[in-house]
Amino acid sequence: MSAMENIIKKAEVLIEALPYIQRLYGKTVVIKYGGNAMISDDLKNSVMEDITLLKYIGMNPVIVHGGGPDINKTLDRLDIKSKFINGLRVTDSATMEVAQMVLVGKTNKEIVSLLNQKGSKAIGLCGIDGKLIECEKYKSGTDESQGDLGFVGKITNINSKVLELIARDEYIPVVAPIGVGSAGESYNINADTVAGEIASALKAEKLMLLTDVEGVKMSGDSNDIIPALTVKEVHDLIDKKIICGGMIPKVLGCVDALEKGVGRTHIIDGRIPHCILLEIFTYKGIGTMIMKEKILYHSQEQI
Repeated sequence: MSAMENIIKKAEVLIEALPYIQRLYGKTVVIKYGGNAMISDDLKNSVMEDITLLKYIGMNPVIVHGGGPDINKTLDRLDIKSKFINGLRVTDSATMEVAQMVLVGKTNKEIVSLLNQKGSKAIGLCGIDGKLIECEKYKSGTDESQGDLGFVGKITNINSKVLELIARDEYIPVVAPIGVGSAGESYNINADTVAGEIASALKAEKLMLLTDVEGVKMSGDSNDIIPALTVKEVHDLIDKKIICGGMIPKVLGCVDALEKGVGRTHIIDGRIPHCILLEIFTYKGIGTMIMKEKILYHSQEQI
């Protein structure tokens, strides 16, 4: 390819993005940032560049982050043993103190700093700030034998006003998944759940979950990704056990957000450089998009 052909190809990429930029201008995009995309320095920079670009072209990104690996490392250093019930971490008072310290004091501020280095104006928050995320103690079931999960929260309310004020101005809110109870106690909450509830409260146009899988697949083949699904198709695939295991709570979280007013939801592979841009601004995307109905943004979109 000649130098001129290469330049023209770059121009074609920008033109492909144009209808999406037009459609999403002024809209809110909630991004759950976690998994391996938080571990690799190259991927960290890639994600922050993507988010900064979204802001500069007129969208309102809101970031919700996890931080499990950082919490685990700190617990190990302090010799605090982790215990799980049905895949959920038991969060006693000592573990809660560490989780809050790591998520709010370390992980959140690292993300804010990285965004600011890219030219953004990011502001770090957690659910305690302005009672942003109100919650109650999560109960794993009525059977007491299932055990007490401790300070794990179930969201009862999102006070979205503070996020709206920040995101619609020149800033990017970065939210750590720590909630607050009625007596002021802190609770640890699953970051996917927080992202879905925030997207619903903001009536976001998009909810994007960055994961360590390529998307929803028809088989074990990594190339067999389903580019788009409706809510009905999701339930059908769960019934057929094509969607199974850890993917079920992710897709059902997406469905719940759609039912509460989110426009489109996406499950994408955060291990791919510039995964956010590739999913939002290309005709086909790279992951799985879940919608209420398959309605095109424009005629060339491939869903």
